[in-house]
Amino acid sequence: MGRFRGGLRCIKYLLLGFNLLFWLAGSAVIAFGLWFRFGGTMKDLSSEDKSPEYFYMGLYVLVGAGALMMAVGFFGCCGAMRESQCVLGSFFTCLLVIFAAEVTTGVFAFIGKDVAIRHVQSMYEEAYSDYLKDREKGNGTLITFHSAFHCCGKESSEQVQPTCPKELLGHKNCIDEIENVISIKLQLIGIVGIGVAGLTIFGMIFSMVLCCAIRNSRDVI
Repeated sequence: MGRFRGGLRCIKYLLLGFNLLFWLAGSAVIAFGLWFRFGGTMKDLSSEDKSPEYFYMGLYVLVGAGALMMAVGFFGCCGAMRESQCVLGSFFTCLLVIFAAEVTTGVFAFIGKDVAIRHVQSMYEEAYSDYLKDREKGNGTLITFHSAFHCCGKESSEQVQPTCPKELLGHKNCIDEIENVISIKLQLIGIVGIGVAGLTIFGMIFSMVLCCAIRNSRDVI
């Protein structure tokens, strides 16, 4: 009986440690998502009428999952400390929801990468054409793209030179830069999503083991 209680206590502390790590991971996921959404390239693009909303949807899911992770981390600590099967069962369900959300985000980021790149490139192509037709109409949008991606024009920058960043040295093809930047960002989002999903698996295992151990200890008593 003493060994059983000792094993139960060990599992409980493992779950407590996991929840602390999970809470910190949730904070990091929120910070990561908000930085991607409101910082740098994405912040500049969000000011445009035709911003890539589908791209932001993945970030919103990521931030939402991060907030849920923080809440669930606290919730899991309470369940472990009180050794409540009901709370641990609810904790397992919440982890399952987070797991599904993070896997969806990760898969979306990897599979939808090409679609996202083509969409942003088409936005640039449209702004580029508008500028060549009417230099006043497409001026602001093109400046935003050039500033966000630190590039200028396509094959040549001569036709759109007035909209290029002054600090840009040499010529950078915006079509190529859009592909590089969006690809890197989506890969990072995918890695974070899949990584957190993997972390939740351990939490589900710990919660179920502890829940079963609590039930068995009460049956013994």
